[in-house]
Amino acid sequence: MTPAVKVLERDGADFQLLSYDHDPRATAYGEEAVQALALDPASVFKTLLARLDDGRLVVAMVPVRARLDLKALARAAGARKATMAEADEAERATGYVLGGISPLGQKRRLPAFLDGSAEALEAIHVSGGRRGLEIRLAPADLVRLTRARPAPLARGDTPA
Repeated sequence: MTPAVKVLERDGADFQLLSYDHDPRATAYGEEAVQALALDPASVFKTLLARLDDGRLVVAMVPVRARLDLKALARAAGARKATMAEADEAERATGYVLGGISPLGQKRRLPAFLDGSAEALEAIHVSGGRRGLEIRLAPADLVRLTRARPAPLARGDTPA
């Protein structure tokens, strides 16, 4: 059981776990989940970490086929600029491995932002804390549990 699942169980949130056999050669983890579980790509959100110009790390959740708009993230976080965090930095801050970073149950609670497209969905899918594990839950539950602020973060329909 991952820390993400423990958070959901402790809270009593309504969620569903979906698992698949992760291909170790895969590098587009969210897209792998879309294909393996036959999910609507608009409902599968990747969890990305960025560093703001003031030094803070933040979490951004956007659909897997969209790119994270770093300028929009910086605006939403009250900063001038944001850059993607290095993979090892993201792993240290969250306690998860790349491709299995969940927005839930992270080692350190970081400010979180969820693309506004999630608000129109009945359920979304996020990493369950390991490669090959997805969590299906209501966007409102994700916002509540991560204290995420909805904001327009996604641009385009191509992987970031």
